[in-house]
Amino acid sequence: MENRVESQVAEVAPIETLDSFLSGVSARAFRFAELGLRHREDALDVVQEAMMKMLGYRDRPAEEWSPLFWRILRTRIIDAQRRRRFRLGWMGSATLDDGSEMEWADTDPDPSRSHDSREAWVRMREAMRALPDRQREAFTLRVLEEFDVAQTAAIMGCSEGSVKTHLSRARGSLQKQLEDWR
Repeated sequence: MENRVESQVAEVAPIETLDSFLSGVSARAFRFAELGLRHREDALDVVQEAMMKMLGYRDRPAEEWSPLFWRILRTRIIDAQRRRRFRLGWMGSATLDDGSEMEWADTDPDPSRSHDSREAWVRMREAMRALPDRQREAFTLRVLEEFDVAQTAAIMGCSEGSVKTHLSRARGSLQKQLEDWR
């Protein structure tokens, strides 16, 4: 009887641990997806898909979850970007009559950003949106998510040297864009 209870507890423990991991990473994952997709609803969908996919990996060791989750999320973002390009590509140009590009970002105020540093987040978000995708990914994963170079390279599917190059260029670009704001 005691062994049966222990085996039931052992089966439940990884799911609870994975649940706590997913709840801890959800806000950062949403911000990462929103920066990549520039659309709130698409970002929510992509994060939810990545979390559902992670449920299949609940038996993996907990130290593998973080890089695995970010790799899955990044792949889902790229897939969503490709679907959007395909869907919108045949509909016509994304250029408005005045020559400016269409803005796909949700401009409604977000309650989670109504704290004192809202202006800082907006400036940083705009500066990061101006970065090329690979530079933004390298910066987010290395600086904001604090992955090491090897983990970031595995998540991004490139060499460690490429991660360092993308990160260096991203930092230089962000420094130029945000210099007057210091």
